[in-house]
Amino acid sequence: MRAAEAASGASEWELMQRAGAGAAEWVRRVAAGRAVTVLCGPGNNGGDGYVIAEGLRVAGLDVAVVAPLEPATESARKARSGYGGEVARLPGGRHAPILVDALFGFGLARPLVGEFAKLLEEARATHGYIIAIDVPSGIESDTGAWLGAPFACDLTLALGAWKRAHWLMPASAAMGAKRLVDIGLGPVARSERLSPRPRLNAPAADSHKYRRGLLAVVAGEMPGAALLSAEAALRAGAGYVKLLSARDDCNAPPELVVERDLASLADDRLAAVLLGPGLGRGDIGRERLGAVLDAARPVVLDADALNLLDWDALEGVAAHRLLLTPHEGELARLCDAFGVTADSKFARAAGLRDATGANVLAKGPDNCLALAEGGLVFFPAASSWLSVAGTGDVLAGIAASRLAHHGDAALAGEEAVWIHREAARIAGPAFTAGDLARAVRPALVALL
Repeated sequence: MRAAEAASGASEWELMQRAGAGAAEWVRRVAAGRAVTVLCGPGNNGGDGYVIAEGLRVAGLDVAVVAPLEPATESARKARSGYGGEVARLPGGRHAPILVDALFGFGLARPLVGEFAKLLEEARATHGYIIAIDVPSGIESDTGAWLGAPFACDLTLALGAWKRAHWLMPASAAMGAKRLVDIGLGPVARSERLSPRPRLNAPAADSHKYRRGLLAVVAGEMPGAALLSAEAALRAGAGYVKLLSARDDCNAPPELVVERDLASLADDRLAAVLLGPGLGRGDIGRERLGAVLDAARPVVLDADALNLLDWDALEGVAAHRLLLTPHEGELARLCDAFGVTADSKFARAAGLRDATGANVLAKGPDNCLALAEGGLVFFPAASSWLSVAGTGDVLAGIAASRLAHHGDAALAGEEAVWIHREAARIAGPAFTAGDLARAVRPALVALL
C-alpha cells in the first residue's frame, strides 16, 4: 500500500481527500439520511474520518465527530481544520444509527487497550450499524489477528487496495460486507494479490479425452476418500480419470476406470496424479509416494501423502510441478519436517514454498496459495458449511482434474478454490462431501 502511494505521485493529502470522499459516498448511501457518528483517531485513519465527516455534513446529514486525541500527523491536522462541525472528545451518550470507525487503520501494531478500547466499546454499544474505514480498529492488517477485543462490523471500506486482514481469519469473518474504495492508485510490482473470479474455457473444438487430460488418482489403504476425490475430478474438466486401487470393493461409478496396479504411472499419456486421500501412513503409503514422485508427472499431494513427505522423498523432484494442499495440522507437520518457523498461516505457507520449491495451498476457512514462482494469492471466503469431513478430498480431486487439464500446478490450485467455493454455494446448507462432489459440475458450468 505504501509503495503504491509513493508510486502514484500524489501527495498524502490528495490521497486522503480521495479516500475520504470515496468512503463518504458509501457512508452517505448506507445512512440514507440517518444520523452518523464518526470516531476519529490521531493518525491518518482519523484524518480520513474528518474528510468523511465533512462530506456528510455538506450533504446535509446529522454528523458528529468524536476524537479522543488531537491529530498527530500533518495531513490529519489539515483534515481536522477542514471539518466545519464541532469535535467532541467523548461520545457524551450520543446514540445514532450509524458509527464510522476511523480510530486506527492499517498501521496498528500494538494492543488496543485502555482509553481507546473503552471508547470503541461504548461507541459500538450505542450505534446500530458499524462501518470500518480500511480495517476495523484493533486488527493487525498484515496478519488478520485481533489486537483488541473482537467485534463485528457491518461494512468495511478498504482504501485504495486490499490488505491481508480482509481475507485472513479471524479478522475477515468480523468485517461484514467488504468494498474497495478506488483512490486512483496504479499497479505496482507486488508479490501478493486477491484471486479474481476465474472464467474457465470449454475444451477446444478438436479435443479428445487424452488432450483434455488423463488423471490417475492413486488410492491406498482406505479407498473411500480417493473415490470421493475421483468423483469430483470426473466433473472438474479432466478428460479421463483412473482410480489406481489394489482393492476391488470400492464401489466405483461406471465412468471411473479402476485399475489394480500402478502401471498407468508409466503411461506417456498420463497428465497428472493425485496422491494422499485415504493413502495411509505405513509402508504401502511410502511406496506409493515414491512411485508417484518417480513418475515425474505434475502431482497434487494431499492428506496422508503430506504426512509422509520429507527431504528424502523430494530429492531429484521438479517441485514446481507439485501442488501441496495441507490443512492447518498438515501444514504444521510439514513446517516441522522442512525446518520452517513462522507464526501466521500465510507465512508458514510461504516458508514451506521457499523450502521445497512447491506450490502450497494452505486450505481452511481462509485459503492462501503460495506460488512456486513467488508470491501469495488470497481468496474470498467460502461457505462455512464446508466444515465437514471429506470436503478436502473433493478440493484435491478438483485441483488434480484441473492440473491434468492444463498442467499448471499454481493455476490448478487457484481454479480449484473457486470451483470448490461455487460447489458449496450450489450444494446449499448441511451438505455432505458426496453432495459437494456432485455439485462440482454445475459449479464448473457457472464459471464458464
